[in-house]
Amino acid sequence: MAEARRTIDLLWFSEPESRRGRKKGLTVAQVVDTAIALADAEGLDAVSMRRVAQELGVVPMTLYTYVPDKAALLDLMLDAVYLRMPRDGWTDAPWRERLAAVAEDNRLLYGRHPWAAGLSHSRPPLGPGLMAKYEHELRAFAGTGLDDVETDSALTYLLGFVQASARATADALEQTARSAQSDRQWWEQSGPLLAKVFDTRAYPTAVRIGAAAGAELGGAFNPAHAYAFGLERVLDGLGVLIGSRIGEASSP
Repeated sequence: MAEARRTIDLLWFSEPESRRGRKKGLTVAQVVDTAIALADAEGLDAVSMRRVAQELGVVPMTLYTYVPDKAALLDLMLDAVYLRMPRDGWTDAPWRERLAAVAEDNRLLYGRHPWAAGLSHSRPPLGPGLMAKYEHELRAFAGTGLDDVETDSALTYLLGFVQASARATADALEQTARSAQSDRQWWEQSGPLLAKVFDTRAYPTAVRIGAAAGAELGGAFNPAHAYAFGLERVLDGLGVLIGSRIGEASSP
């Protein structure tokens, strides 16, 4: 309970009370920004209390006087990037455009900070960044006729799709970097070889559709296409629910 309270205090009040042994001028914000920069450059596995302390030029024990542990540091990092997200006005755009904009904002967030998509969001940091993000995104559902629980569930569903898509994109980029070969190059080499070994009589549907999709998308998986196609289907599904609620509200 004490550690949880300290994390909440850091999220909302940033700086703990002064203690002995700190490097003059070091702040919690500097610790968090250093950890974010490290995660952006090298991935989340590179982030440890020892490594962040090294980047800041202090001994690890000094870092613990600012942040209690790595779990708290990750909460602070995630909340910080949430707080920095753009929050444009929705104007009078239709609900589908508003929800697409919410999805795009989150897709761009994961593009800037791929590590954020790898964190569990089941117990998100209860800080000002999360609350500002949540408030802003909930307003995108204004006028949809959804009740409070449906609105929260619909937002969770939308953001879950974006997070899963971001993870798949990150995996694809990592594989490309590791193999030093683009998906299109891989397909151009693998496609003809597979055509020779696959038995078209045993797998007629898989061979036909796989070949058509691979040729069209330039590989077995195209992140941009998968995101665009999936988002439209997510919005289609929410549209059924929203349409039924608006219809109920307009019924005599």
